[in-house]
Amino acid sequence: MKFFRFVLIVMMVFTSCKSKKGILGSTPIAIKKMSARKVSKKHLATSFDKKTIDARLKVAYKSDKDKYNFNVKLRIDKDKVIWINVVYKSVILVARAKITPNSVRYYEKINKTYFNGGFDVLEEMLGAEVNFKQLQNMLLGEAIFDLKAQKYSSVVDNEAHLLAPVQQQALFDILFWINPVHFKLDMQTIKNSQKNQELKVGYKHYSNSNGVIFPKRIEIRAKENGRFTNIDIDYKSVVFNKKISIPFRVPRGYKQVVL
Repeated sequence: MKFFRFVLIVMMVFTSCKSKKGILGSTPIAIKKMSARKVSKKHLATSFDKKTIDARLKVAYKSDKDKYNFNVKLRIDKDKVIWINVVYKSVILVARAKITPNSVRYYEKINKTYFNGGFDVLEEMLGAEVNFKQLQNMLLGEAIFDLKAQKYSSVVDNEAHLLAPVQQQALFDILFWINPVHFKLDMQTIKNSQKNQELKVGYKHYSNSNGVIFPKRIEIRAKENGRFTNIDIDYKSVVFNKKISIPFRVPRGYKQVVL
C-alpha cells in the first residue's frame, strides 16, 4: 500500500485527558540569541517522559498522483513499540503496523499483502542510518538526530533558534528550528542535494496538558526529482500513561512483499 510504504520510509527520516488544555502556536516574541549548547540543553529538557500514548489522528496524504484521507489510531509504548491502525471512512480497516526497535511489520487489506522485516531493509534502500528512535522523535516533536552527538551553531531565524551542525553529514544537510517559548521543534529539515531530495517536518501547534507539551499538528513535505508528497497529521485526542494493547496478527492468505 502506497500510504504505508511512504510512512515507513519517509517518516523514518527519509533517510482520556480531562484536564485543561492550551494550544501553543508560534506567538512572536523578542528572541535573544542563545548558544547552541544552551538551546540544545533546553530542547533535551523537554523530552517526552510518559510511558505510553494512546492517540487518535486525522491523516491527509497527497502526492503528485494520489490523495487520501484516513482516521488513524496511534499507540506508543515509549522506546518499545509504535502501533498504527489505519481506517478509511471511520469503519473500514485499511492497514495495521507494529514497529519495534528491531522490526518493522505491517499488513494491508486492499491487496492482501504484508511486510515483515527490519530497519536494515530501509537503511539499504535509503543509504543512510534509520532507526526506531528517529521515527518516535518525529512523532513527539523532538530532534531526529542526537543533539549531543556533534557540535552545532545557533542563529535566530524565522522567530526561532536555528541549529545547524558545524560540520554537516556526508549525505544530508540537517537543520532544526527550535521554538523560543517551549523549546520543542517548529521545524526540522533534511536535504540531499546530490539526489535532489528534501524532507521538511513542521510542527504548527502544540497542546499543553498538565505541563506535557505535545504536537497538535505535524506537516510533512517531501520532494524528490520534481515529485512531491505531503502528509498532514492532526492529533484529535491524546491520552498518556494509559494501559494499551498492541494487537497484531497477519490474516491468513496474505502475500509477503519486499520493499
